[in-house]
Amino acid sequence: FLSSAFRALHNFLVTGPKAYLTYATSVLAGAQNGIEECKYQFAWDRWNCPENALHLPNQRGPRSATRETSFVHAISTAGIMYTLTRNCSLGDLDNCGCDNSRNGKIGGRGWLWGGCGDNVDFGERISKQYVDAVETGHDARAAVNLHNNAAGRLAVKATMKRVCRCHGMSESCAVQTCWMQLSDFREIGNYLKVKHDQAQKLQFDRRRMRAGNSADSRGAIADAFSAIPRSELIYLEDSPDYCARNASLGLHGTEGRECLQHGDSLSQWEKRSCRRLCHECGLRVEERRTETVSSCNCRFHWCCTVNCENCSQVIVKHVCSRKQSSHAKLFRGRS
Repeated sequence: FLSSAFRALHNFLVTGPKAYLTYATSVLAGAQNGIEECKYQFAWDRWNCPENALHLPNQRGPRSATRETSFVHAISTAGIMYTLTRNCSLGDLDNCGCDNSRNGKIGGRGWLWGGCGDNVDFGERISKQYVDAVETGHDARAAVNLHNNAAGRLAVKATMKRVCRCHGMSESCAVQTCWMQLSDFREIGNYLKVKHDQAQKLQFDRRRMRAGNSADSRGAIADAFSAIPRSELIYLEDSPDYCARNASLGLHGTEGRECLQHGDSLSQWEKRSCRRLCHECGLRVEERRTETVSSCNCRFHWCCTVNCENCSQVIVKHVCSRKQSSHAKLFRGRS
C-alpha cells in the first residue's frame, strides 16, 4: 500500500536536498518494507502497528517515544538500510557494488574471503544520512530516536550470515571462499521484536534536568545513555492503554479486532490472542460466519468449454466484541 504517510515521505524526499533524490526510490521501498514487517510482527498484539505509527520528518505535533515507537524507528531504519544494501549489491545503484574489500585474505582455517559480499557499509552510511538528518532537535526525545535508529542499523549487521562455496578436485572442498550476506528481512524483524520486548526505559537525573542549565541537561542525557548498549531499544514514556479507543492519540482499541482460537500451526502467542485482545480488554469473543461461493470441480470438454460447479464454503472468524449488558440479555430473553 502507498498510504498518506508514504506520500508525505515521498514529498519530503522530492522537496529536500538534491542529494536525497539519488536513492529516493530505495529509501521509500525500504521504509515500506519496514512498516510491513512491523505489521507482521505485531499482528496479534493490542498495538498492531497502525498506519499512523510512521512518524515522518514533516509531520507536526508531539511525537511519542514509547516502547512501540522505538520499534518503529528501528525497523524503518533497518528496512531502508537493508534495501539500499541489497540494491547496491545487485548493481542497481550508481557508484556502488559488492563488498570485496577483504577478498583473498585468510578468514579462518580452510577458508578465504571472496565472492560478492553485500555492501552493508554503504547501506549503513547512506541510510544514516537520510534517516538521522531529520532529527534536528537536541533534547532527550531526539537522542532516543537517534539511538533507536542506530539499533536498527546494528540489527541488520548482527543478523548477517557467512555464505561459503567449496573449491577443489571433485568438489572436495579443500578450500572455501566465503562472503557476508544479508539475512532474510524476516530474521531482522524477529531480532528487533525481541529487542522491543526487552526495551529499557531511559532514566534521567531529574534534578540536573530541572536545573535549567543546558550543560547539566546534556550531561544528564549523556550519563543516562552511557549505561545502555547501542544495540538495545530504549523509550521515554510508558505506553497508553491500547485496549481502549483514543481518537486524540489515534488509537483504535481492540474492539472489532480478529483473534485466533483454533489451528494446528498456531504459535503459543497466536493461540493466546483472543485472551490478550478480547478478554483482558473487557471484551467477549464473538464467532462470525460468512458463506462464500466459488467455482469448483471444473471439467474441460472437447472442444472447447469448461463446466464448473458452484461450491460454498463457510469461513469462521473470531472477533472482539463488547459484552452484552444484563438489560439487553433480559430483553432478548423476553422477545
